[in-house]
Order: sequence, then structure tokens, then C-alpha cells
Amino acid sequence: MSNQQDKFNHRLSRPQTVAGAMGGLLKIFGIRASDSDLVARWPEIMGSDISRVANIVAVKKTKTNKFNIVLRPTNPALTLQLSYMSEEIKQRINKYFGRDAVEKISFRK
Repeated sequence: MSNQQDKFNHRLSRPQTVAGAMGGLLKIFGIRASDSDLVARWPEIMGSDISRVANIVAVKKTKTNKFNIVLRPTNPALTLQLSYMSEEIKQRINKYFGRDAVEKISFRK
């Protein structure tokens, strides 16, 4: 059996939600759907350097259709370092969505 056929014949061990299935389809077609897409693909978007030290706590949509993102560092001592990297984090998210999507990034300890 070829590798291509294995991809289609693989069955998950438990049922998948509609949102999970749609997220996979959207990824195949390269469409960035919403804030939930950002949360689901956080390690892929940020890379290991940032995703290892910060997790998304909340994503809030503003009236201007942009996102306010709240991050929680894995260690509170990293909050200052992440605040210096906030512009880079914004750029990576904006690059992923293909538009100016982030209004503000804040941190919780």
C-alpha cells in the first residue's frame, strides 16, 4: 500500500468533532479561518522558540475586527522577555493571517 493511500485509510481512535475535521480541511486548502485556528496552530505559527515559553490564554475580537491576544508565560520570569518580543509575535501572527490582524498583545502571570 502506498504512502498516499495510508493517509486516507488512517482512522482516528475516537470520533472527531466537526470543527476539528473542518480545521483539517481548511489547513489542506490553506485557508486561515479564525481565532480558533490561531489557537489550534500556535506551535506551528510561532515556532518552538516562542511556543515553548508562552501559551494563548484568550483571544478577543475588537470592534475593528482585529484580535487582542492574551499570553501566559510558562514561567512568570519570562514575562519581560516576551514583552520585548511582542512586536515579533505580532508580525508572525499577521503573516499567518495575511493581514494586520493583531491590535494588542498582553500578558498574564
